Amino acid sequence: MIYLDHNATTPVAPEVFEAMAPYLTDEWGNPSSSYRFGAKLRAALEKAREQTAELIGSYAGEILFTSCATESNNAAIHAALKARPERRHVVTSAVEHSSVFNYCMELETEGYRVTYLPVDREGLLKTSDLEASLSDDTAVVSVMWANNETGVLFPVEKIGEICKARGVLFHCDAVQVAGKLVMDVRKMPLDYLSLTGHKFNAPKGVGALYVHRKAPFSPYLYGGHQERGRRGGTENVALIAGMGRAAELARGKVVAYEAQVRPMRDQLEGSILKGIPRTELNGHNALRLANTSNITFHGIESEALLLLLDEEGICASSGSACLADSDEPSHVIRAMKPEVKSGRQMIRFSLGPELTLEDIGRALDALRDAAAALRG
Repeated sequence: MIYLDHNATTPVAPEVFEAMAPYLTDEWGNPSSSYRFGAKLRAALEKAREQTAELIGSYAGEILFTSCATESNNAAIHAALKARPERRHVVTSAVEHSSVFNYCMELETEGYRVTYLPVDREGLLKTSDLEASLSDDTAVVSVMWANNETGVLFPVEKIGEICKARGVLFHCDAVQVAGKLVMDVRKMPLDYLSLTGHKFNAPKGVGALYVHRKAPFSPYLYGGHQERGRRGGTENVALIAGMGRAAELARGKVVAYEAQVRPMRDQLEGSILKGIPRTELNGHNALRLANTSNITFHGIESEALLLLLDEEGICASSGSACLADSDEPSHVIRAMKPEVKSGRQMIRFSLGPELTLEDIGRALDALRDAAAALRG
C-alpha cells in the first residue's frame, strides 16, 4: 500500500502504542479515584499534558484534552460566545473545516450573524477583508492555520494581532499544522487553538484545546471535576498518553519534516501537472503545507479515479475525509473557483515522511494509467 492521505489520518507510531499499552491492560483504573490504584494515573495525564504543551509552546495548564478536533473547535467558539453573550457576530472563512463551517451555519439559525470571509483563486485570505468585517458586535474570529483540503496557509499571526487590537477573541484550528510546522503560541496573539492526535501519529478519538491562561472559558461538556472543571467526563488515559507521546515525537521531528516531505510532494505534483493533460493545481504554489497537493483532473470524476488507484494499492482522497460520503462539490474549491461546475474532479494527495521517491514513482505510473483509461 502507498498511503497518500495523511491529512485524513496518520498511522499510530509504535512508540505511541507502547506508551498506551499499560493503560489498556494493567493500569485500567479511574484517574478520578481517591485510592492509589486510580489516582496514580493522574501523573500519566499530566505528563501527556506537558508533552502536548511543549509541541505548541504553551504552558501545561493551558492544555485541555478533548475527544477530537470537532469538539475542540466547537468548545472554543462556544466559550467565546458564552463570555460575551451580548455580542452576536462571528467571523470565519468560507473554506473552514466542516466542524467550524457547519457550527457557524447552525449559529445563524439561532440569530447570530456570521461573516464568511472570501478567499481568492489560490485560496488566500485578505486581512483587509477581516479588518473590514469586525465591529463592536464581533464576539470571536475562528480561522484555520492550514486548509485541510489544499494545505494553503493563512496569516494567523497577523489575524491574531488584528483581533487583539480590536478586543475580539481569536480561535485557530491548527489541526493540520501540528507536527508539520514549528509552533510557539506564547509568541502569538491567540486565545484558543485546536489539535487532534490522529493527525500526528496518535490514535483517533483524542484531541486537545489550548486555552490561553487569560482567555475566558466555559465548559462545553458539563459533568464532574475532570480537566480542572473545564470538561466533564472520565479521561481516556490510554488515548491521552498516546497523544502525549506522539506530541513528543512530533516535536523532535518537526524541523526535519519539510526537508523530508516537500521533495516527494514536488516530484508527485510536478509530474502530474506536466505529464497528465488537463490537470490544474488548487491552492497557492508556495504558501502551502509541504505535504499537500490538491489537483483537479478535468473531465474525470474523482471517485472513478480513486477506485482505480485503490485497486493498485494507492490511497488518496477527494477532499476532507469528514465529507467523503457527500455528493456535494467541495465548499473549499467552490469558494476558490466559483465558476467550477464540479468540485468532484479533484484529488488531494497528502504525504508523510515514511514514503520514498520509489513510492512516488509507482503512484505516478498508476495515476497516468488510470487517467488514460478513464479518458479513453
